[in-house]
Amino acid sequence: MRKLPFYLSSYYKIAMLLILSVTIAGNSLLAQDSTAAPVKEVKKKVYTKSTFEGNYLIDNQSVMVPIKGTFEFDIQHRFGTMQNQFTDLYGLFASATMRLGFSYVVIKDLQVGFGASNDRMQVDGNLKYALLRQTKDNSMPVSVTLFGNTVMDTRARNSSIPIVVFSDRLSYFSQLIIARKFSEKFSVQVAPSLSYFNNVQGYYDASGSVKAQLNNAHLAFSAGGRYKISKSMSLIVNYDQPLTQHPMNNPHPNISFGLDMKSSGHDFQVFAGNYGYILPQNNNMFNQNDYTRGQFLIGFNISRLWNF
Repeated sequence: MRKLPFYLSSYYKIAMLLILSVTIAGNSLLAQDSTAAPVKEVKKKVYTKSTFEGNYLIDNQSVMVPIKGTFEFDIQHRFGTMQNQFTDLYGLFASATMRLGFSYVVIKDLQVGFGASNDRMQVDGNLKYALLRQTKDNSMPVSVTLFGNTVMDTRARNSSIPIVVFSDRLSYFSQLIIARKFSEKFSVQVAPSLSYFNNVQGYYDASGSVKAQLNNAHLAFSAGGRYKISKSMSLIVNYDQPLTQHPMNNPHPNISFGLDMKSSGHDFQVFAGNYGYILPQNNNMFNQNDYTRGQFLIGFNISRLWNF
């Protein structure tokens, strides 16, 4: 065998030494990696879905906030009370209250809305934000949503309407909604709320001084639930209890029950209850319908949803 020249033999030896060194170092690194602690797999949170079918639970907001990009159009309608029976066909021919509303989920968990009602020609702007969402592993056992609105009375000022300055037209409502989905069929929610009116009706006492009939602020509490009886239909119930005591005209509590029917793009609720208004602060402050006297009325909510 022919020998390599001296200078090539030296390069060959150096190259072999480098290859041997890299091989040994690589094996050493692999040995170290094999003894390293295993990396923990991070579990992705899985949230419960469809605690309720839509944005509304009869007269209250539900805990639900639709997915980002959802545009919703709402029609809410309340007929008159049934106490006149056939005189006005159980309230169907009596004066009714109606609201048209629009809302859009601008970013994840935040919905912005606007509406107009024939009751006192009121317009409203509202926000709804999902603070917490229930998880399937119960690491978060409930869903929590915050809802608030500002309402303006747009009627022209006259002697029968107690509006002096612009702020007299405004009222506010805020509600913390806490809900839990116990099973695919059964969900409940509770919601404390605060209503506030910048201006309330007054009266003259015996001394001729003006006294407020109601407090400006009103605390209330609501509880409601849903039980699915089929894939697209649910029984729904709701109860509202006033907490604040006023100088006069304390509002009555509300009890309501009905059906919720859901399709891919619609949610329809029909129900009976004794709240005659639609905007929540009006119901909580001014409701004089007494269910113990049978002063119930029929109402419905229709929602149409699009996703962009």
